[in-house]
Amino acid sequence: MSKTETRRMVAAAVVACEDKKAERISILELDAADSGFTDFFLICSGTNDRQNQAIADGIEHTMKRDFRTLANSVEGRRQGEWILLDYVDFVVHIFSNEKRDFYDIERLRKTATPLGLEELKASLTKKVAAVRKKHAVKKLVAKKVAAKKVAPVKKTATKKATPARARTVAKKAPAKKAAAKKRAQRKAKSL
Repeated sequence: MSKTETRRMVAAAVVACEDKKAERISILELDAADSGFTDFFLICSGTNDRQNQAIADGIEHTMKRDFRTLANSVEGRRQGEWILLDYVDFVVHIFSNEKRDFYDIERLRKTATPLGLEELKASLTKKVAAVRKKHAVKKLVAKKVAAKKVAPVKKTATKKATPARARTVAKKAPAKKAAAKKRAQRKAKSL
């Protein structure tokens, strides 16, 4: 999956968290050298176990509906104190406030770059614009190459319209119509 697609998925997951009234939403872009197993952490908190489960349900529904993807692994849903949704390229952690303060994942990932939703959307917009520009340049180059490959059309001398030529053309048109009519009659008889 591309980094741009992953960013879109994380942004959609953040919106799902906000819809379920999640608190203290945090996005961490992990350093590739430090963490080879995923690119982003999405961390949020709910006020109780049932809200945490509702947040998890909202994220799963959004991912399935918008991106046709399911979590690779789901852990802690039954207890609801710390629910983990693993989408391979990003991992969602939904905590109760007590568990979040106790584990303090943000502190453990010091090399990670914290992002806000607006920063994530801005970087996504920037990346999409760059890809579109690159695609437009490729399209323009392809057009120029195709234009060069087309051989120039040679102009041929046109026959002068003479009275004799006009009579010949006039004689051929009815003859063609008559031949087509005969073929149609033969075809109708054979059926």
